[in-house]
Amino acid sequence: MSRRFLSALAATFLTLGVCMSILARPNQSKHQQTIAFTVAMPKPHTHLLEVEIHINREVSNWPAEDLFVMPVWTPGSYMVREFARHVQDFAVRDAAGGNLSWEKVNKNSWQVRTNGAREYRVTYRVYANEMSARTNHLNSEHAFWNNAALLMYLDGHLNLPSTLKVLAPEPWRVATTLPTAPGPKNTFRAENFDVLYDSPFEVSNFKTISFEVKSVPHRIVIHGEGNYEPDRLRADVSKIVGTQIELMGGEIPYPNYTFFLHLGSTGDGLEHLNSTSLRFPRFAFKPEMRYRDFLTLVAHEFFHVWNVKRIRPDVLGPFDYNRENYTKLLWVAEGITSYYENLTLVRAGLMSQRDFLGKFASQAESLYNRPGRHVMSVEEASFDAWIKFYRQDENAVNSQVDYYDKGAILGLLLDLQIRGASQGAKSLDDVMRYLYTEFYKKNRNYTPEDFQKASELMAGQSLEQFFDKFVRGREELNYNEALAAAGLLLDTTGSSGGIKPPEQAYLGAELVQEGDRLIVRRVLEGGPAYEQGLNAGDQIVAFNNMRATREFFFARLAEKKPGDPISLTIFRADDLSTLLIRLGGRLQLPYVISPISNTSDLQKRIYRSWLGVTQFPAALN
Repeated sequence: MSRRFLSALAATFLTLGVCMSILARPNQSKHQQTIAFTVAMPKPHTHLLEVEIHINREVSNWPAEDLFVMPVWTPGSYMVREFARHVQDFAVRDAAGGNLSWEKVNKNSWQVRTNGAREYRVTYRVYANEMSARTNHLNSEHAFWNNAALLMYLDGHLNLPSTLKVLAPEPWRVATTLPTAPGPKNTFRAENFDVLYDSPFEVSNFKTISFEVKSVPHRIVIHGEGNYEPDRLRADVSKIVGTQIELMGGEIPYPNYTFFLHLGSTGDGLEHLNSTSLRFPRFAFKPEMRYRDFLTLVAHEFFHVWNVKRIRPDVLGPFDYNRENYTKLLWVAEGITSYYENLTLVRAGLMSQRDFLGKFASQAESLYNRPGRHVMSVEEASFDAWIKFYRQDENAVNSQVDYYDKGAILGLLLDLQIRGASQGAKSLDDVMRYLYTEFYKKNRNYTPEDFQKASELMAGQSLEQFFDKFVRGREELNYNEALAAAGLLLDTTGSSGGIKPPEQAYLGAELVQEGDRLIVRRVLEGGPAYEQGLNAGDQIVAFNNMRATREFFFARLAEKKPGDPISLTIFRADDLSTLLIRLGGRLQLPYVISPISNTSDLQKRIYRSWLGVTQFPAALN
């Protein structure tokens, strides 16, 4: 099956108001038919969304049985989430209202015996009480859903167009990026199921903040109250959008764009064809550091307009909604997007150079403190995302690497390596633009080999060692070789002043205070705690026979020296025991990036071009 984009009709689809990125699928349909969905919410307080699927065939030769399938995952969130578990009250009736027989044949498929019916209706209800960017939520205040988590498809007919009518309670309004369809109010259309599943809905008394970039309409649809400033939100999000559009060559590949923003107690995001679903804590728009977290989230999800939604890794579109879609490229899809989220803010004037480089230094330090970097490569992490990334346990720090964080680090290193090798003529920006032109616009998905070749094309030299050691392999990253291209140095020893600081006492365990209980959350492989028997889940009752809280524990630990013995009284389940542990030693100073001395004109030029600034800094401290 060809996994390619449909671009031959792009101009037509844009005229119709449909996103340019509609995916191509082979013509699977043998019968002229229409699929019309209706989504109703007559009792929002029950959290039940009511779905009707109206099948109407226009020819006399139709099958005796149809198979309806609920997707098991949604694109952008790489875990099988079993959306069918929320389905109830499945029923089928013919045009006269008579019952048609059906059978559930596996966990997410229902087989309908049509009895030769030319027209019939499937109905079911979906329990919607999980508020996240990837699921469904309905209560007395609003409805939000992802169609992949709500609407079944007719097996073998993912290419079919469909309509979706929303029966919204008054005075709620409907927000989606699907174009309207002729007919009743709040009726929308999708060219195929890939588009339908990539178009979420918000139904509520939402607020709207609108702006234009290059005469293309954008809006922020907000549900919930918070301490945001509408005018500042409009200005800053507009800067992010404009900066990334220029980064990708100035072309806007969608007719309109919507940021769905839900304000609550936590945050996440999920990208779509010409929208994104965002959640953010309602009172986290202040102080400034928290507000920048929101801008970072916006920059990350919006960069997916290109990276993932149009520049597509091998198997990621058209999608198989019935099983895992394995790829080794999530470190590019998500990690390099994470790199650009921060780079965007610097170039847009929304983050200082110092903060940008400080964040990179912190990411490098966090990676060094993760033993799993020796066990798993970013390609392996990408491939195993389906079973590992969303199911972290206490040993994940020892056995896994995060393809977001390490991918972001690799994005920066690769960018600077390309800039250095090409004498500042090319960059990772050029790689992304090349992939957009040569793959998206030519109806192709790219492979790991394609990404490496595109990077080498821009560098003008082989990057085999970089990809073999750091992408496919697990070797320690060579930061300063890449940073030198921009006249920078990463100090990991704390000795930049010429005097190496002394080591501090080190246990190698992460502790959390849960009420009045001090709990070991994780134990790092190779550290004293790991080697001498402390376990994740242990409750530390006493430190050297004195009752321990987290604050007390680390205050006493700071008084110790490497090699000192300590006594820990612990509960392991219900058993009380004492562990004697000899502390290790390590430097516990933050990583720091600073300009190197005697910087060349080329290094300064690369630095300025990279961050989009006018001056090379004398210092970053």
